[in-house]
Amino acid sequence: MAVLVIADHDATHVRDTTHKTVTAALALSPDVDVLVVGQGSKVVADAAAQIAGVRKVLLAESGELGHTLAEAVTATVVPLMADYDAVLSPATMDGKNFMPRIAAKLDVAPISDIVEVVSGDTFIRPIYAGNALETVQSSDGKKVITVRATAFTPAAEGGSAAVETVTGTDAGKAGFVGEELVKSDRPELGAAKIVVSGGRALGSAEEFHAVIEPLADRLGAAVGASRAAVDAGYAPNDYQVGQTGKVVAPGLYIAVGISGAIQHLAGMKDSKVIVAINKDADAPIFQVADYGIVGDYKTIVPELMSALG
Repeated sequence: MAVLVIADHDATHVRDTTHKTVTAALALSPDVDVLVVGQGSKVVADAAAQIAGVRKVLLAESGELGHTLAEAVTATVVPLMADYDAVLSPATMDGKNFMPRIAAKLDVAPISDIVEVVSGDTFIRPIYAGNALETVQSSDGKKVITVRATAFTPAAEGGSAAVETVTGTDAGKAGFVGEELVKSDRPELGAAKIVVSGGRALGSAEEFHAVIEPLADRLGAAVGASRAAVDAGYAPNDYQVGQTGKVVAPGLYIAVGISGAIQHLAGMKDSKVIVAINKDADAPIFQVADYGIVGDYKTIVPELMSALG
């Protein structure tokens, strides 16, 4: 059984989600290759070649692949699948975009968001906002799988795989028009070791930025938000943590003014240490918190900032 992993990267570095997906792939088979799609991404391919357990790295480049257009990625991956029994990708925004398309082209059912590999055809994935686990067995000849990276440990460095160039296919009728990127010196939310999140209780966008961002900066943390805070316009969409946002599992997660709706808990309850600050002692967030502070964030956060020095 041969497995292809589609690398998650920023055109310069291989993201940690790739290492974790390689771990999932190695549970399927010792024959694991990594595909790097992009433009000017040789440095990424060289970095991927150093992941332990990787047999070889395939590098596919084109203009559309540089923007990870789903149509271009699909057109590149599908011909390669003649040599592979499974293709895996982290369950990122990009992965959730192109993997269903790849599955449709291969005429198989995609298997999404797995947290465990039981065998070559059996996997475990969360359902009901993470409140239950489902065991899925697939009889399809080709497996198309997205991986919840937070459930796997990252593969180590130390590999020395060869890098091969393959044909990068353009997107056909689809084309890249433009993008607006938010630049920040803070860690990326999905890979941050510390996350400070704010909820609707903060009351306004001005209050959100005045309370959450200084605390995050003091801790060197990423900023997150509940869906309620995002829907209210307090924070941008890419801050959203939860079932319909990003799934995070940092070493420390601080929730300020977040009640803990089931959809939010699905995105952060695997954090190593959870600290909740909420004036409602019955808030569901306290059921998963390692440390809970009942009180007004307007008093507690300044005290915390002072204690941090």
